[in-house]
Amino acid sequence: MNLPEPVPAAGETPGFREQARVWLEEALSGEFAAARGLGGPGREHEGHELRLAWERHLGKHGWTCLGWPERYGGRAAPLADQVAFYEEYARADAPARVGLIGEGLVGPTILEFGTEEQKSRFLPPIQRGEELWCQGYSEPEAGSDLANVQTRASLEDGEWVVHGQKVWTSLAHVADWCFVLCRTDPDERRHRGLSYLLVPMRRPGVVVRPIVQLTGTSEFNEVFFDGARTAAGNLLGAPGDGWRVAMATLGYERGASTLGQQIGFRRELAKVIETAKRTGAADDPVLRDRLVQSWLELEIMRLNALRLRGPEASIAKLYWSEWHRRLGELAQAVQGRAGLVEEAGQLNELQRLYLFSRADTIYAGSSEIQRNIIAERTLGLPR
Repeated sequence: MNLPEPVPAAGETPGFREQARVWLEEALSGEFAAARGLGGPGREHEGHELRLAWERHLGKHGWTCLGWPERYGGRAAPLADQVAFYEEYARADAPARVGLIGEGLVGPTILEFGTEEQKSRFLPPIQRGEELWCQGYSEPEAGSDLANVQTRASLEDGEWVVHGQKVWTSLAHVADWCFVLCRTDPDERRHRGLSYLLVPMRRPGVVVRPIVQLTGTSEFNEVFFDGARTAAGNLLGAPGDGWRVAMATLGYERGASTLGQQIGFRRELAKVIETAKRTGAADDPVLRDRLVQSWLELEIMRLNALRLRGPEASIAKLYWSEWHRRLGELAQAVQGRAGLVEEAGQLNELQRLYLFSRADTIYAGSSEIQRNIIAERTLGLPR
């Protein structure tokens, strides 16, 4: 049972897919040959420096931020071409990207809400792979209930001074910048009085503490801001308008940016199918049906990512997180008894997939919250 090649999306530029395929094959056959297959959920520790060099190599040759305007280093490529690149990237077994938070989340948000000065300052280093980003949203008392954010910031001598704690901050330990949702008007409550700040991570007043996960790795972190400072001009949008800006970022995170995430999903499914064939699990009609169903659902995920925007993007997040958790369960099933035992004290790739995917329906907005958003904002149902 092989993983079929995806059908080209409508509107794809003739020759673009082949150009991407040839470039990736050549680039991953030389100094970056060892980067193939590195990284991904539960494995972000793998080859970080090599993958960072790869990120910069991609940027240098114009293969990052494809949909951005040309003036900021992009190609203004249509969405169909972006899809083609992501799919060829997966076929090439290229390494998991280290710059997706910058390219997929804060970059598009800066394009939408940023001043020209902010765009000129922050977008080119993201495109070149020179600055990495993390997301400062969740707190100990404000996870799915994001409006309960307590991290605060005030203007002092021309700078924003930030105090508070963020948690479950992916890749904060390697990030250069963090976009932080914080409270800048102490007299307001809930969604009002919040602002969206761009805060440097490698400055006094910022402490990062890794959180050890079930996989034994530490991709999530606690981040403590104790008088951390950022320039007054690093406010994105207007003061007190942070909720609107933050929701736009979540729309990017839960929508088209998942096309990049699906690079890993497609590779993981291929590994599950390969294992099923090796162990004989693919001969079991029930497991074979689950494998086929998983592939069909991945194709549906791809098509949804092409069309869902705004509140509807919560459908994409709910869909991919539930799908990925089921894939983790399927990964264990095709291994049989061997999946229950570590080899030489180490988790194998499919065991890591299973353990890490248990968190998918919680982080980036729990499934329960996504269902509420879909019901209230998309379907118009009462609270």
